[in-house]
Amino acid sequence: MSAPLRHFLGLKDFDEKSIREILTLAARYKAERGSISWRPLAGQTWALIFNKSSTRTRVSFEVGIRELGGNALFLNGNDMQLGRGEPIKDTARVLGRMVHGAIIRTFAQSDVEDFAQYSKIPTVNALTDDEHPCQILADILTIEEKLGPIAGKKIAFIGDCACNVARSWVYAAETLKFNLTLAAPEGYQSTITNSFVTLTSDVKEAAKDADVLYTDVWVSMGLEAEKSKRLAEFQGYQINHELAALAKKHAIVLHCLPAYRDQEISEKILEENAQHIFDQAENRLHAQKGILHWLAELPVE
Repeated sequence: MSAPLRHFLGLKDFDEKSIREILTLAARYKAERGSISWRPLAGQTWALIFNKSSTRTRVSFEVGIRELGGNALFLNGNDMQLGRGEPIKDTARVLGRMVHGAIIRTFAQSDVEDFAQYSKIPTVNALTDDEHPCQILADILTIEEKLGPIAGKKIAFIGDCACNVARSWVYAAETLKFNLTLAAPEGYQSTITNSFVTLTSDVKEAAKDADVLYTDVWVSMGLEAEKSKRLAEFQGYQINHELAALAKKHAIVLHCLPAYRDQEISEKILEENAQHIFDQAENRLHAQKGILHWLAELPVE
């Protein structure tokens, strides 16, 4: 009997063993880039179906697929029949007969899950309104490179804690057993939690003794109509020198980018932590390669 088909749809219910396997692969791909002989996607074509704009996600997956021996086929959702109302399950059943895997960046989590169900090919959630699991694996790779094992560390997420990135952090905290403090104004707090998560509106309490200060944009894609309201309500939730001084001396600042300087993060703090932040961006490539290799279920030499 063949093994069940693997997908990477989110960190909810994703087990620690699988995360560790992916991170180990990612670290190996990073350390041996240019010399490693693995080609788990040789002879394969993977579709990238993007309904949301992207820089890091698109480039890291396209480069990653090619470095793993495969071909990347970029499909803008608006240029497909999806943009004219074709059901996702019909698109999935067509592409499932033509390509070997799919990477989807879209709005509804249900679209990614339905695609995986009906296509019967490995499917990756490259971002939905609910989760951004690829980003969090790259973040964890970065943190562990710089600070050692994440278990027991304190991660302070400052800003819009109802966003997809924060939600994926909540799931990861429970699985990998680190402490996550989410600091957000009223109305922007996470609606999910667990025993490893602390919810607060006090940014100073969140930053106190943190190992990592983390933020994301205040106005996510699709919420542009709320920009003026959000910019007003998030005042005081910026990562700056005053906040950074409360964290541990070895603390690092991370941002999943793009960054709006002097909004969610000050210009000075971003530049002082640019090495960490752009290592974090680079690690998207290595983490995506780890995910794709893991989906291929090939033995590691």
